[in-house]
Amino acid sequence: MAGLAREGVNPDVSLLHDINGLARSAPPWFDRVMGFVGEYGILLATVLLVLWCWWSVRRGSTEEESVAALAALVWAPLAAGVALLVNVPIRGFVERRRPFLDHEGIEVLVAGKTDFSFVSDHATLAMALGVGLFVAHRYFGLAAIGLALAEGFCRVYMGVHYPTDVVGGFALGTAVTLLFAPLALALLTPLVSAVARSGRAGWLVRSRRAAALEQAQAPHGTLDLAEPRQGAGPGERDLAA
Repeated sequence: MAGLAREGVNPDVSLLHDINGLARSAPPWFDRVMGFVGEYGILLATVLLVLWCWWSVRRGSTEEESVAALAALVWAPLAAGVALLVNVPIRGFVERRRPFLDHEGIEVLVAGKTDFSFVSDHATLAMALGVGLFVAHRYFGLAAIGLALAEGFCRVYMGVHYPTDVVGGFALGTAVTLLFAPLALALLTPLVSAVARSGRAGWLVRSRRAAALEQAQAPHGTLDLAEPRQGAGPGERDLAA
């Protein structure tokens, strides 16, 4: 499996040269920015998006909606971690070397990459977070998936991955997140619900303002107003008659 991508007529290699060729013609400062963005920036932006989503869903219209969204949000980073663990034996089995080790003319923007290439950890992590975020909140999830696609492009642009490494990472992150989601949510939802009902940690799931607003809008014993008062005097009974 080590010879998964070698010289010759290979669409994977051709696309690699096309995308990475943009780095050779770009200004040095732009390549430095792309190297930082592809290595750290996009993943940091995705983490910030997860935190933003958490802050937003705490103010959901009902406690049930907040609990469901927070359970899915907790699953997102857990799914990313599971996907990275699954990738360990895959890398060892495929043993695909980095593209710059097998092909000449590759512009490498980040040095020190000596481990195997398939599948991309960065692409796997970014897409697992994106799909997990989509389960929790559609709009935040779409933004995170967009960041994951940008991450995949950057990894090829940087010369450290083949396009199929990135596609494999997208598939792995998506598969792990969605396949294990039913079991994970079944376990996490009661736990998050218990946290929501706790006195001290409840704010992690439900903002105090949203909880107070929901309680204020709840109906307060409207049926009791229709019941006759006990111990009414004779005069009051006659008026009622």
